[in-house]
Amino acid sequence: MSARIENMYTLLVAHFVCWVLFGKADVFKKFKDEEEGKFEESLITDAQELLSLYEATQLMVHRECHILEEALVFTTTNLESLLPHLNNLFAEQVNHALQLPIRKALTRLESRTYMTIYQEDDRHNQILLNFAKLDFNLLQKVHQRELSGITRWWKDLDFATTLPFARDGLVECYFWILGVYYVPQYILARKILTKVIAMTSIVDDIYDVYGTLEELVLFTDAIERSLIP
Repeated sequence: MSARIENMYTLLVAHFVCWVLFGKADVFKKFKDEEEGKFEESLITDAQELLSLYEATQLMVHRECHILEEALVFTTTNLESLLPHLNNLFAEQVNHALQLPIRKALTRLESRTYMTIYQEDDRHNQILLNFAKLDFNLLQKVHQRELSGITRWWKDLDFATTLPFARDGLVECYFWILGVYYVPQYILARKILTKVIAMTSIVDDIYDVYGTLEELVLFTDAIERSLIP
């Protein structure tokens, strides 16, 4: 990896720190031509640098940062132009990033996607790849055990019999929470919030599908009374 590309990756961290501490993105100015005020022409021919800069722009929190908006348009336009001319492996990575930037992706699913691309690269580190696959598979086992326990709890409630109109979307609820609490040690948080969302979906279906207006008024009153200390 060239020093310039390494600088681009470092930029991701540098920008985030500068934004949090100072609310500024001046670090991006180093990639612009001082005389013309445009991003350097040399960036246009280097897809790897463009991709790194593109991912860095995704850290933009608000749209009032002009230089980041400019960088986003610049990188998106040029990556789309370069896409037909890239080798299949890198084109796949760029196309994926354009559709789903790292900042907007689920961390673990993004790791899985990158592994499939990385293993096709002749320069890949086999030990690192094997470790990544092992880590992913072990975590899958953890999630399977968690979901198995939550499923038993759900079946014991027997909503399929008592509330047949309600959605049975427990796995969907778990997957949703997994996008937030993806760190392995957050087991309890995943279990609790999956159950909370599952129960909330039941209440939602009572309002949307099952209850009459009169019944829902009484139901709402009962809930409100239960919330009063």
